[in-house]
Amino acid sequence: MYHVRDDEQPLIDEWSKEHAIQVDSVPDELHADTVSWAKGYDGVVYKQRSVLSKDVQFYEQLRALGIKQLACRSAGIDSVNLEWAQQNGITVTNVPSYSPTAVAELVLAQTLQLVRQLPQFESRINENNYCVNGLRARELSELTIGIIGVGRIGGTVAKIFHALGATVLGNDIAQPRAELEGILRYTTKEELLRQADIVTVHVYYNSQNQHLISEEQFALMKNSAYFINDSRGPVVDTEDLLRALKNEQIAACALDVVEGETQIFNLKFAQETPVANYNELKKLPNVLLTPHIGFFTDIAVENMVKQALDDALTIIMGHTSAHEINFKKVAASKNGRNT
Repeated sequence: MYHVRDDEQPLIDEWSKEHAIQVDSVPDELHADTVSWAKGYDGVVYKQRSVLSKDVQFYEQLRALGIKQLACRSAGIDSVNLEWAQQNGITVTNVPSYSPTAVAELVLAQTLQLVRQLPQFESRINENNYCVNGLRARELSELTIGIIGVGRIGGTVAKIFHALGATVLGNDIAQPRAELEGILRYTTKEELLRQADIVTVHVYYNSQNQHLISEEQFALMKNSAYFINDSRGPVVDTEDLLRALKNEQIAACALDVVEGETQIFNLKFAQETPVANYNELKKLPNVLLTPHIGFFTDIAVENMVKQALDDALTIIMGHTSAHEINFKKVAASKNGRNT
């Protein structure tokens, strides 16, 4: 298992003992300079902050080592070149639903902080300013929540805000989910952006979703609207977001993910970070930042670790996992077809 954190190790040990299978861990990511460490092992579990490799030889080396699968213990698989994996007979699995509630609850926490304008109040308090003028909040029952990407996480977000009395709108390329009837109303992305008081994004990252939210989308939003991104950083054009905030096109934002985050998150800096746009975001009093913690709950982490191990074992034993990535489906999606 590559890129293992301290909090994951007890869960790995539990699984290893339960299944009587040796599982060895390293803190390093899986890349060209560490792939040889898989020699002598039957399977690989990994979690990436960055692309595995931009060279097909990486996948050829995995095949030469006898590795027939890669179990990713997260939902996102954009770190893998699926074409090269397929060419080398490597089955890729992911954990598509480690805990929709974990991310949805973070959205709720962010929304409440934005709506109650807690970042702005914190900024005032840090300057010994305890006045409340100009920062009066609205209540959730008055607000419309717009969800772009109504999958497992987006659907859970819809249920939470519906229960709290908000009006909920949704947009997705997939067919409406029957279980959400009466909870949200599906609409076009343009109408959602115009009507929503809070816009929250929950889509996978692929080439089609690169800068899905940019200048054009921010221009459609109310200048009183709040924006939340807990999906993937490249889904949002950070420079356009900064302009929208500085030009008061939108009121505030909360970001758990951001472009260039692999250069920042899980690291410490004595001075500014190496990502200029992130440094600019940090300076704004109406921006709420967290270091990709949407997944970081006890239930979610356990599910990620143990399901990935289950999938690795399943493939090694010659069976089929429900979490295998369908290479043909992904290829069709890249070609712009709904599948």
